[in-house]
Amino acid sequence: MAEADDDLSEGKRKFALANDGESDNRTAYEEDIRFARHEEQWPSDIRKQRELEGRPVLTISKLNAFSRQVVNDFRQNKPAIKVHPADSGADPDTAEVINGLIRNIEYTSNADVAYDTAVDCAVNGGWGYIRVGLDYAYHDIFDMELSIQRVANPLSVYGDPNSTAADSSDWMDAFVVDRLSKEQFQARYGKTKTISDWDDDSWWDEAWRDGNDALVAEWWNRTEAEVKIAQFADLRDGQVYTYSQQQIEEDPDVQALLGAGVLEFRRERVGKTYKVKQRFMSGAEVLDETEWAGCYIPIIPVYGDEYNIKGKRYFRSLIHSAKDAQRQFNYWRSTATELVALAPKSPFIGPEGFADNDPNWQTANRISHPYLEYKGSIPPQRQPLDSGPAAGALQEALNASDDMKAVIGLYDASLGARSNETSGKAIMARQREGDVSTFHFIDNMARAIRHTGRVLIDLIPHVYTGERIIRVMGEDGKPKNVQLGKQYPKVDEKTGQPMVDEVGQAIMALHDLSAGKYDLTVTTGPSFTSRREEAAYQMTEMMRALPASAPILGKHLAKNLDWPGADEIAEELEAAASGQLPPEVQQMVEKGKEEIARLTEENNQLKNDRSLDEAELMQKQQQAQVEAQNKITIAMIDIEAEKQIAFAKIEATKEIDAYKARLNAAAQAARPQPAQAA
Repeated sequence: MAEADDDLSEGKRKFALANDGESDNRTAYEEDIRFARHEEQWPSDIRKQRELEGRPVLTISKLNAFSRQVVNDFRQNKPAIKVHPADSGADPDTAEVINGLIRNIEYTSNADVAYDTAVDCAVNGGWGYIRVGLDYAYHDIFDMELSIQRVANPLSVYGDPNSTAADSSDWMDAFVVDRLSKEQFQARYGKTKTISDWDDDSWWDEAWRDGNDALVAEWWNRTEAEVKIAQFADLRDGQVYTYSQQQIEEDPDVQALLGAGVLEFRRERVGKTYKVKQRFMSGAEVLDETEWAGCYIPIIPVYGDEYNIKGKRYFRSLIHSAKDAQRQFNYWRSTATELVALAPKSPFIGPEGFADNDPNWQTANRISHPYLEYKGSIPPQRQPLDSGPAAGALQEALNASDDMKAVIGLYDASLGARSNETSGKAIMARQREGDVSTFHFIDNMARAIRHTGRVLIDLIPHVYTGERIIRVMGEDGKPKNVQLGKQYPKVDEKTGQPMVDEVGQAIMALHDLSAGKYDLTVTTGPSFTSRREEAAYQMTEMMRALPASAPILGKHLAKNLDWPGADEIAEELEAAASGQLPPEVQQMVEKGKEEIARLTEENNQLKNDRSLDEAELMQKQQQAQVEAQNKITIAMIDIEAEKQIAFAKIEATKEIDAYKARLNAAAQAARPQPAQAA
């Protein structure tokens, strides 16, 4: 009980530090999100005053177009994780299995939603989050599955203020706050658990103090730990192996090798690792505690624009520095609208007392009256319309719009609008400039995805264990099943047949995800579909320029075309290019080859017996080859003749059917018609 109280106190203390360290960033995030997405772009007091005066308060948000440009650019060019072997114990085939497993995790958990939400929050607010989850694959089995989940509300996450890594992989603590109803709280944690309103000073946010809700904090704590590792040499083949103390104590195979004296001790050292705990806390107690399988906190931040002042990290959005220019734009557009709207309502000017006898003159600049009477010889005159102020307001609005473009770094060419660039090269150059000015948002997202892959690689050996069949997904999106932890015959993907070695033995495959070390890279670029379309276009252009390359590129072109049956067409082209014959002819060829082999064997026997001379042997061999070739030729002629006969039968059947139809029609016409009833 005392330990749980200590954990609760320690959790509250660390949360207070995280809350204090992120206070500026959280305030800026909320302001930027409200400004950009909720379009709260007027100060509340100014808005109220203008509304009371009946003056226009226009909000024409141009910032959405800038943020969408960056976000949608990421959506079109999502980074892809690529796993590589990192030591001698890793297997390239197993690395490809891990690649396919990660792609399947991304597909089944809708990781694109998590990525899109995170980059949208980073661009518009300054940061976002991705998290890796672990749960049972199905409700009725014990197998676990990893998932990539989105964090819809980044303000619910409190990170480690002492982090210095660019991707925050060095987080030692993190908090995720969740609001539950009292019924949900009791259903999840039991009625015996205490509900608290977090009235402690550590939880100072007023939004958390709601008597009808229960506030729960998910606390991730990462601590450093030591692990003893030892190196052994296998006396049978000289191979060197490294085992941790836990492996030596728990792995029966290692214990058997040590007991048999096969492994010889070489050296040992103490390594550093990390252990992660997941706790759930209310304001009164620790509700639950779980050991996490990996050594990273599975919450990955995605940062926007980052800078550091006196050791404190600040994160800002794309639109943070452009808010004043947007306010200016709204003000001057509202002013121009007001001036233009007031122009027809300009007051009348006349001699003193001209409106004494007619009250309509008091409202003549606001209400359209059927007529207006006046005294005197000179009628009252309207104040002349002055377009200067309206034109000046519009010019200031244009200046504010240009200021937004200059601050953000995106110009009309990047937004797809008409600009002063006249050539295609100039437009592309301006687009590249815009991409460069905002590329740090895309690069930070790629860095976050790389850390996500690192978290997955760390967890996969602990989750996908034992003999198990998993689904992996290829780069083209085609799924297949792979056996883990058990040897199975390796199958050729093209032929579908088991692979054999040079002596005819079946090649066995074994995928052990816990063996060896793996690393990863992240590539940013078009999706596989886009790259396939581009490849098809480039191959088509090459075939036009070099027609001789068509037989070589034909099958590859068909593979990259998005047609129904494109794969079948590619296989047929590949068969034609390799000189493959129809099945009937191929069978005759095989028989001919067998006949040649038989005759060759006879010739060898005759040669060994020395009963015939060299000339007779050569003659007989040539005769066998000629006979085999004749058989192949006859077979091909027969096949072609059968085709022609089949075509002739079809045509004859058509003519017979047509002749029968004409006879039936003639007979029907010659048949006497029954008399009509009166």
